[in-house]
Amino acid sequence: MIKYKLNCKNCLHSFDSWFASSKEYEKVKKLKLLNCRKCNSDKVEKTIMAPNVVNRKKDKEFKIETNQNYKKIKKKLKEYQKFIKNNFEDVGDNFTYEARSIHYSNKKPKKGIYGKASIDEVKELKDEGIETELIPWVNDKDN
Repeated sequence: MIKYKLNCKNCLHSFDSWFASSKEYEKVKKLKLLNCRKCNSDKVEKTIMAPNVVNRKKDKEFKIETNQNYKKIKKKLKEYQKFIKNNFEDVGDNFTYEARSIHYSNKKPKKGIYGKASIDEVKELKDEGIETELIPWVNDKDN
């Protein structure tokens, strides 16, 4: 099977189509069975395409390197998490409420807080002038 990116010369619509082989494409084109999905014109041509060639050795090396980088990043995230757990108070799902309470009461808490909040909630907090940061969290159960 081969996939071609096709362009309609009539309406300039681009689309992909699969063929059994390049010979099959030529046969369908010659018989005028190849039509644009948008305007039904038979003035459809294939575009220049780069072949998708896979180098198995480099692909394997890339996967190994990527896996090693992933493990390093995950280890660093777990170190940050340990620091946060030891030095901040977990307020769980009440994070936005607690953050607002601290901000608007002007009291200095004994510890900073961390917890769960949606991206929209964090944006609202930032819009109110409440400093927050998003930190990727790795579950302890993950290997």
